[in-house]
Amino acid sequence: MLFSKSSLLEPLEEFYWKSGFQRIAGIDEAGRGAIAGPLYVGLVIFPKGYKNPQIKDSKLLSSLQRDRLFETICKDALDFAISFATLEEIQELGILKALFLAMKRCISQISSFDLLLVDGPLNLPDYRGIQKAIVKGDQLSISIAAGSILAKVSRDREMEKWAEEFPEYGFAKHKGYATKEHLEALKKYGPSPIHRLNFRCFRVW
Repeated sequence: MLFSKSSLLEPLEEFYWKSGFQRIAGIDEAGRGAIAGPLYVGLVIFPKGYKNPQIKDSKLLSSLQRDRLFETICKDALDFAISFATLEEIQELGILKALFLAMKRCISQISSFDLLLVDGPLNLPDYRGIQKAIVKGDQLSISIAAGSILAKVSRDREMEKWAEEFPEYGFAKHKGYATKEHLEALKKYGPSPIHRLNFRCFRVW
């Protein structure tokens, strides 16, 4: 089944609601591609028929828009959860297994749902319920997009706290992603205690 990604005015959930699913959970992450800090996951279940054209992929929103929508999502959702994988877990397990661990922690906080929509090409291993992996799901599903906002805002807030402890790296600005500014700081100061040293870019240290 193919779906248009042009708008979330008619989100992917409409198809599944009409198919008989009542409680549809969308789950997404923030920080998978960063080279420092934890990885966060957000899960959201909206009421059947819910629409909000302002909710979209977190990467398409400003930080102010995300902050405002964070409050809206928490208020409007039937249920939601936020979880994370620590830096230590990312380094011990690898980023993909750490992502799945954080997803399972999110799901464990929710009492029940009928269908899990997962952003990306991979299903969640060992999940016994009904799930659908949706490529570019944050552009197609309002609940996945909302999950991405919860994860992004939560992670950004943590990275801003780390920026106070390690101001030389500019974490408040780039949130741990490999920007030019970040890489230049790494060359000058070396990695901090919150950098993911198992990532390829740190093999020189």
